[in-house]
Amino acid sequence: MNRSWEGRAVLVTGAGGFIGSHLVQRLVHQGAAVRAFVRYTSRGDIGLLRMLTSEELALLTIESGDLRDAGAVSRAVEGMEIVFHLGASISIPYSYRHPVEVVETNVLGTLNVLLACKEQGIGRLVHVSSSEVYGTAREVPISENHALQGQSPYAATKIGADKLAESFTCAFGLPVVTIRPFNTYGPRQSARAVIPTIITQALAQGTVRLGRLDPSRDFTFVSDTVRGLECGAQAEGVEGMTFNLGTGTYIAVGELAQKIIGMIGRPVKIVVDPTRQRPEKSEVLRLVSDNRLAFERLAWQPNVELEDGLYQTVRWVADHLEEYRVGEFAF
Repeated sequence: MNRSWEGRAVLVTGAGGFIGSHLVQRLVHQGAAVRAFVRYTSRGDIGLLRMLTSEELALLTIESGDLRDAGAVSRAVEGMEIVFHLGASISIPYSYRHPVEVVETNVLGTLNVLLACKEQGIGRLVHVSSSEVYGTAREVPISENHALQGQSPYAATKIGADKLAESFTCAFGLPVVTIRPFNTYGPRQSARAVIPTIITQALAQGTVRLGRLDPSRDFTFVSDTVRGLECGAQAEGVEGMTFNLGTGTYIAVGELAQKIIGMIGRPVKIVVDPTRQRPEKSEVLRLVSDNRLAFERLAWQPNVELEDGLYQTVRWVADHLEEYRVGEFAF
């Protein structure tokens, strides 16, 4: 545990995303030789890696491709010691509209990563799952042994990816560790997620439009999630295991909105907007983690309290409001 990252060859898929860009930045600062895999676009878009400094970008290698392309994935994995697999299509509403694309990216894409890691004998694959695989809690807090429930097409794809990862450990001895973050938030997150949605509207408008106010979530600050991924890569004797990363506390969306509005300090009305609601049977009502296994086997625990994390996020969004299409329902 806590082995130095200096000079170690590390691949991060989904490197241009919210959590991925923070992970890349942290690994670069610790001296890792990072290869960042981002989805190719004709614009040469590197996603949120654009938020890194020119000095940080100069210290990593960026490789473009598509997780659905086995050859591109194999080339990205070549020569790596550790692989962090964060690449995925993550929007739940988008998965209702485009389930084929989401299945191909999340399931076939994960299979391509697993095959490449197996063929090239990587030292460890950290496969990033989602707390959405649990669906609405049958018991609280949710442990890693909770039933898996595909309450949305997105959740079903993550369950499928998790089971593929499990099978490659059981069948081929691939050293995989699966990490399930619970509602990560923080600077750079898009308004697809509830906290930036609330913040951007509260900063720029007199109303905050939300779907339902009653679902409760376990919010984990991005620096804690990134540290948990590192622990998953370095802990000994945990191959084949799955770990929840969450705080073990929860807050309802309506209460969260009131808290954020109070921090911003201006009168803002909360409005329930039916067009932002998920289909009733697919809405996950309670997500709160049991993080004891991560504490015991990864020596991980969250450090950032919700109040502090929200303040940091509010400040960042306020300074980057031009990055957001305020009030637009993001898929």
